[in-house]
Amino acid sequence: MGLGALLYLFFAFTPQLDSASEFFGPVFETILPMFMFLVLFVTFCKVDFHKLRPVAWHLWVSLFQLFFIGLIMATILIPHHSFHILLEALLMCIICPCATAAAVVTQKLGGSLEQMTTFTFISNFITALLVPICFPLIEKGTDITFWAAFIKILHEVFIVLIIPMLLAYIVKHCMHRLHKKIISVKDLSYYLWGCSLMIVTGTTVKNIVHSNATIALLMAIAILGLATCIVQFAVGRFIGHYFNHTQEAGQALGQKNTAFAIWLSTTYLNPLSSVGPGCYILWQNIVNSVEIWQHRRTNKE
Repeated sequence: MGLGALLYLFFAFTPQLDSASEFFGPVFETILPMFMFLVLFVTFCKVDFHKLRPVAWHLWVSLFQLFFIGLIMATILIPHHSFHILLEALLMCIICPCATAAAVVTQKLGGSLEQMTTFTFISNFITALLVPICFPLIEKGTDITFWAAFIKILHEVFIVLIIPMLLAYIVKHCMHRLHKKIISVKDLSYYLWGCSLMIVTGTTVKNIVHSNATIALLMAIAILGLATCIVQFAVGRFIGHYFNHTQEAGQALGQKNTAFAIWLSTTYLNPLSSVGPGCYILWQNIVNSVEIWQHRRTNKE
C-alpha cells in the first residue's frame, strides 16, 4: 500500500516523468482487472464446490447490512440538512457488496473459503436489489431504472465472479495437472492480491489528490470512513463469534468492493461521494494487514 502511494506521488510530482506517467496510467488501468481475475481464479481453484451453501451467519450479517443501509437512508432523506455529501459517502461504504478479495484474506486468516465465497454472491445480489431502490430517492434526477441497474450489476458480477469460478471448476475437474501446479504455489492468490492492492492504492491517492473537495471535507469523509470501517468489522466479528466463524463474518461485513462503490457513486450520485469508498480502501486494508500480522504472530507462538 505504501509503495503504491509513494510511486504515484513520485511520478505525479516529478515533471521529468510526465511522459512515463502518461504511458503507465492506461497500462495499470488495463492490468488491474486482470490481476483481480487471476486472484479469484487461483482462489476458486482451492474451493470445494460441494460446500458452497448458505449458513446461519450469512443471514445475520445480511440483516445488519440492511439495518445500516436503512438507518443511513432515513438520515439522508431528512430535509434541510447540510451533510448530504458525507452521508452519501457513508452509504457507499455500506451498500457496496463484499469484496471479491475477501475470500483471499479469509483463507490467509484460517477461515472458511467456501463460506466467504458463498456470501460474496449473496452480498452482490443484495446490492443489486438495493441500489436501484435507494439511488433514485437520494438523487431525484438520477436516470436509473430498477431493471436496468439490476441487470447492469449482475453483468458485472458475472464477469468478476462467475467466469473465474467456471474456469476454476473446469480446471479443477478436467485439467488435473494444471490444477496441481496452480495450487502447489503457496500463497499465489495472496501475492497477486498484494500486487493489485499496490495499483488500487496508487489510484486511490490519485483520486484524492485530484479531488475538488476542500481539505476539511476530505478529512471529514476520511474520518467517517475509518469509523464506518471499524464498526463494520467489529459488528461482523461480534456476529461471527456466536457461530464460531469470527474471521469470516468480520471480513464479510467489513471488507468491501470499494472499486465497485467508486464506479457506482461517480455514475449515479455526487462524484465527491466516491472519496468515501476511496478512503475506505486504505482503512480496510490496514485492518487486513494488522489481522494477518496478528495471525502470523499467534501461529509462531
